Amino acid sequence: MKLLQHIGEYWLLMGKVFRAPDRWRMFLRQYSRELEKQGLQSLPIVVIISIFIGAILTIQAKINTENPLLPTYTTGLLTRETLLLEFSSTILCLILAGKVGSNIASEIGTMRITEQIDALEIMGVNSANYLILPKILAFITMMPFLVIISIAVGLVGGWGVGAFTDVITVADYMVGIQYAFNPYYVWYGLIKSLVFAFIITSMSSYYGYYARGGALDVGRASTNAVVNSSITILLMDLLLTKLLL
Repeated sequence: MKLLQHIGEYWLLMGKVFRAPDRWRMFLRQYSRELEKQGLQSLPIVVIISIFIGAILTIQAKINTENPLLPTYTTGLLTRETLLLEFSSTILCLILAGKVGSNIASEIGTMRITEQIDALEIMGVNSANYLILPKILAFITMMPFLVIISIAVGLVGGWGVGAFTDVITVADYMVGIQYAFNPYYVWYGLIKSLVFAFIITSMSSYYGYYARGGALDVGRASTNAVVNSSITILLMDLLLTKLLL
């Protein structure tokens, strides 16, 4: 019953969120701030994680495909497909759920327990629309760029293994990442990332918006936001993979 209550409250909240803003100038100002906070400030962690994951995938793929019957381009092919199909969409979003999701939940939760949201409601402002809509739209806007950057940087990380170690040659790696390339896999990753971006921001906003109590409850709301959005991402990943592939 509690699960059904959460689901009902979540969709009722989304109904309040997705309405035309009362003041477009204020909305655009909030939207631009969220683009920087959720998108640009997430860029360093995306780059650092992606370049190391690309390098690690290349090394592990090479070790596990040491077979004279397999072509030499297999390592680059496996690295590319792993980045396109799973890491740069699903795993990256799970990582960002911890960064972006916890930030959103704690920010809105703090506003709730300090009665700032109540003050907005008293002034006749649709607090859900004012606080949550810019966050959702900003992260959905930035997510495809983060995914593309992650794919590119991950491939560069794999190239670095070939350039600076003797694990694989650059020539073999380059042939592998170009062999039998399917452009649809890029679109597949982008579509998944848009869905996951909505899940992260909307669920984190929900837990923050309905936080009650004190600072401890804000922390609990932040934890619940990260855990439940991560579980939902994995469930949706299974469903989208079945539908899109």
